[in-house]
Amino acid sequence: MVFNKKRTILIGFAFMSICAFWQFYDNEIPKILKYTFNLGETLTGVVMALDNVLALFMLPFFGSLSDKTDSRFGKRMPYIVIGTCLSTTLLTILIIFARPSGSLPFFIVVLLLLLIAMGIYRSPAVSLMPDLTPAPFRSSANAIINLMGTLGGIYILVMIKVLLKEADDPAKTNYIPLMLSLVLFMILSIVVVFCVINEKKIKEEIHQEGGLHSLGDTFDNDSEPDRSSQTESFDEGTVTKVMPKEVKRSLIFLLVSVFLWFTAYNAVTTAFSRFVGVVWNLHDNAYATCLLVATIAATLSYVPIAFISNKIGRKRTILIGIALMGASYIITGLYPHFSTSINIFFALVGIGWAAINVNSYPMVVEMSKAGDIGKFTGTYYTFSMAAQVFTPIFSGFLLEHVSYKTLFPYAFIFSALAFVTMLMVKHGDVKPPKKDSILENFDVDD
Repeated sequence: MVFNKKRTILIGFAFMSICAFWQFYDNEIPKILKYTFNLGETLTGVVMALDNVLALFMLPFFGSLSDKTDSRFGKRMPYIVIGTCLSTTLLTILIIFARPSGSLPFFIVVLLLLLIAMGIYRSPAVSLMPDLTPAPFRSSANAIINLMGTLGGIYILVMIKVLLKEADDPAKTNYIPLMLSLVLFMILSIVVVFCVINEKKIKEEIHQEGGLHSLGDTFDNDSEPDRSSQTESFDEGTVTKVMPKEVKRSLIFLLVSVFLWFTAYNAVTTAFSRFVGVVWNLHDNAYATCLLVATIAATLSYVPIAFISNKIGRKRTILIGIALMGASYIITGLYPHFSTSINIFFALVGIGWAAINVNSYPMVVEMSKAGDIGKFTGTYYTFSMAAQVFTPIFSGFLLEHVSYKTLFPYAFIFSALAFVTMLMVKHGDVKPPKKDSILENFDVDD
């Protein structure tokens, strides 16, 4: 059994298209709502939370539904193709009608349909990687998938700088060139996946090589190296029908941590494009530079993060990531004016977010059974989306009725809470054996 790096990269094109879309959505839709349709911060937060409200139900549903699907194109591909076709069509309609003379109710309806279309294929697309990757290589594959997603985010940030020229009146900004670049990018990415990834053929090849079995099929006690506090042990290879209480407790604390760090991070990514204008008096999409720095820093940090994870474990690496982000938030919030040195702290945010992202999703998936990957992927996204329902509304209320200067202290508080709950996670973290290649060190195996 070998790790097929090329295949993993090709699978990553699906996640790359998703990340490109959400980079655009998080940064530009709030500006359209505020400047084009004159919505207040609280109402803007409510609208921005719609995708996450839908995701609470849609992602677990379509994750589980795709687990049970059996088509000639595989389990996940029908959802990926249909979702992409609907999403790109609705995105085109949305942007064409995003103008001051346009109808806000029509815009909201199209936006709602667009979010439903994205929900159709998000869980299936993410599940495609563990679905077509043998368990021993899923962590390394997850690092590659994250790299591909980061490239999608970088692409949109670059296109924002190149194609989006903010008019004197922000309401008159022309989004059509940016939208066309995003639609083309999404379509080409999924065409690549559809043309080269044959789900059924790949699964058959992997089964012949030894299978896709997940560590969650045994629910063994892969706890931290120090097991002295464990009251009960589970022999490796023992199969149980019910997840042990200790493992379930760790899973719950991990999912709560996911909620908390997404609450912090999403508040910043959603409001930062407006924060820079109100607090720092920066315009003409200057915010994109800071976010681009964070994204590039995340991309460059995967290898060293994996090295650290290999030495000290997933949990401690995540805790370091949370600490980096929390410290960067609070320091950035102390700046009364923009300074180029702020980019340093955004780079640290990117590194911290990469440390969290590379390690957290595989920890959840590895606790699942091989046939329930879509379901557990949906569960992971349920908690992340619940945070993104809560945080645009709550943080938007604070921005509107208290001050925009509450943004970074808000992010720091929820990061600190995530640090505390992550300390309670006791399973899913062991030191992996030494890897044979640099690429395999992008992440670590449970």
